[in-house]
Amino acid sequence: MNPSGALNPSPRTLDIESVAHFDRLLHTGAVTMRGWHAQSLDLRGRSQELRRLDAQGAIFLGCTFDDGVEASLRSRGALIFPKLHGVPFNPYRGSLYTAAELYQDIAATEYESTPDARVYQWSILPGQRTSLEATLAAALHDHAIGDALDELRADGELAGKPLVGVMGGHAAQRGSQEYAQAARLGRLLARAGFTVATGGGPGAMEAANMGAYLSGLPDDGTDVALQALAAVPGFRPSVTAWARQAAAVVERYPGGTPTLGIPTWFYGHEPPNLFATHIAKYFANAIREAILLELCNGGIVFLPGAAGTVQEIFQDACENYYAAPETITPMVLVGRRHWEHTYPAWPMLQSLAAGRPMADRIFLVDTVEEALAVVQR
Repeated sequence: MNPSGALNPSPRTLDIESVAHFDRLLHTGAVTMRGWHAQSLDLRGRSQELRRLDAQGAIFLGCTFDDGVEASLRSRGALIFPKLHGVPFNPYRGSLYTAAELYQDIAATEYESTPDARVYQWSILPGQRTSLEATLAAALHDHAIGDALDELRADGELAGKPLVGVMGGHAAQRGSQEYAQAARLGRLLARAGFTVATGGGPGAMEAANMGAYLSGLPDDGTDVALQALAAVPGFRPSVTAWARQAAAVVERYPGGTPTLGIPTWFYGHEPPNLFATHIAKYFANAIREAILLELCNGGIVFLPGAAGTVQEIFQDACENYYAAPETITPMVLVGRRHWEHTYPAWPMLQSLAAGRPMADRIFLVDTVEEALAVVQR
């Protein structure tokens, strides 16, 4: 679509992710499909139109056609990426995941039977990471997820709202003070007008997504949800029980505040949490981490964590170290004792920032309320 919202069948790149969109384009009197990128569409019943239009420069990814149409399109210059067999996911998908999709039928089946678990098991099959078909499918999938995330930020439910990242350890147990504080941070950020983005996993990530998701409830409503979740403190020994408990809370409080999770099947032993309304799950962890940091234009709050959180601190610090002054985003470390003594990332961060534009964009605080005040500046 052009900026005014009108349909535009011109030769520029146009992503088509629904049959309805494809049909609308046909009704504009288009004569060419040059620049059209159609993803995972069932185009059966449209043979006449597909044969009529100029196909040079069109791209079809994982689409279904009537007999003979695919050969016709190829012969006239279209590029067609076929469906990949034996792959338990759609590498050409046009949208992000939802928890309901990844945990399909979790109320009646074990986690091991869900789409999320099946994809992870596929990804770790012997030789899978070096198989040409598998690596191609994973790369196409991650590209599609990136496109869907861009669209969500540009024109979708998250458009126009600053994103604040919340990073923290996966080990924070439901019912713990650490979990409650992460949930409070998510709640405060969402109520202040920020979209909360996390790594999409359990622990502090789940808590922050949960706090944001339930931010429209009164305080006692969130307390009830926290108490309910505490009945299953962690995803070990049973992901099934952990996920079902969260699903029950979501079912009790549907339609919560939008929140983003960006997990990865690289760490597939850590399941995605069910409180992220939009889930951008990647195969490539390095891509996922870089995108998560890049998206957080409102800054990042680092809750107490261990190796993974330390890595995220210095990955963000590296970007801010070399960034132009106007693109530096706040870094807020919560927990003086943790970041000065348990894992002394703060002294190193201060040393890196000394004399550079990022020096006045790093903060060490003790409470999540202080962290909110920093990102609101």
